[in-house]
Amino acid sequence: MKHPGQFYRAGAGAMIINGRGQVLLFERSDIPGSWQLPQGGLNSEEEPYQAVLREVEEETGITAKDLELIAQYPEPLAYELPPHARRKKTGRGQVIYFFLFRFTGDEEKLDLAQSKELADWRWATAKQMTELTADFRKSLYARLAEGFSRFLGKQK
Repeated sequence: MKHPGQFYRAGAGAMIINGRGQVLLFERSDIPGSWQLPQGGLNSEEEPYQAVLREVEEETGITAKDLELIAQYPEPLAYELPPHARRKKTGRGQVIYFFLFRFTGDEEKLDLAQSKELADWRWATAKQMTELTADFRKSLYARLAEGFSRFLGKQK
């Protein structure tokens, strides 16, 4: 395997919105106060759409039956990890295929008790999403918000 600083891991991610166009954010369990969208790496032979459904369920417990696909971002988006955060698994960063979903399930059933990565959830505007995430993800989230803006609620 190449040195972790020399490759970008392929992944898939989800922006999940409600009927008001608010974004479902998740707080990382290992970094309190850092919020993000569900995402993760592609397994071998796995297509991005399959991966995003798997990752959303693994990380949040939300199943495909509670999601309505609205759009896919037209190109993969990348972010670079700070040097201290690079690992053999993640490399220099990730190149992610993003999908936009509408959550059609019951909020009362959102339960992160089984999640190894996420500790809490909340609805937020796209602007708040960008403000609350780690610095290295901010420009990627801003591009997502711009690309999916017609589906998002007012950005107060």
